[in-house]
Amino acid sequence: MHIDYSMIMRPITSLITVAVLPFLSGCGSLQRPVTDAALGAGGAYLGNTLSQGNPLATAGGAAGGVLLGEGFQALKSQSQKNAYRQGYTLGRSDGVKQLYWNLQNQQRERAAAESYRLYEITIPEHWEDGVLLKPSKRVLRINE
Repeated sequence: MHIDYSMIMRPITSLITVAVLPFLSGCGSLQRPVTDAALGAGGAYLGNTLSQGNPLATAGGAAGGVLLGEGFQALKSQSQKNAYRQGYTLGRSDGVKQLYWNLQNQQRERAAAESYRLYEITIPEHWEDGVLLKPSKRVLRINE
């Protein structure tokens, strides 16, 4: 029995081309339906070829291909969610740390830049609430 490989290779080449296209697609909204369609068609082709035309096997192969595509999408989606969540948490943490160190640096700059002068003043004799207070000296601290 002679097998004509060109008859087999032509559909397989087409199938591989259709299966690879979704992975080369840059448009995110088309990737999922095209992947499901390609893997469903591939599964239907394999089911049809292996069962020699049994319609139940063809439908089962198509369903298996679509389920395989959806499984890949679920794994991809979950890994993207995990990466986003991890990045968000790290970003929040870094933001809080940055705020903390900015406040620390501001307080250090104020303490280093703070200068003051002391002035001694004389308070003259005066009446306060019916009491005569004698003259006194006080020291005032003036921050600059």
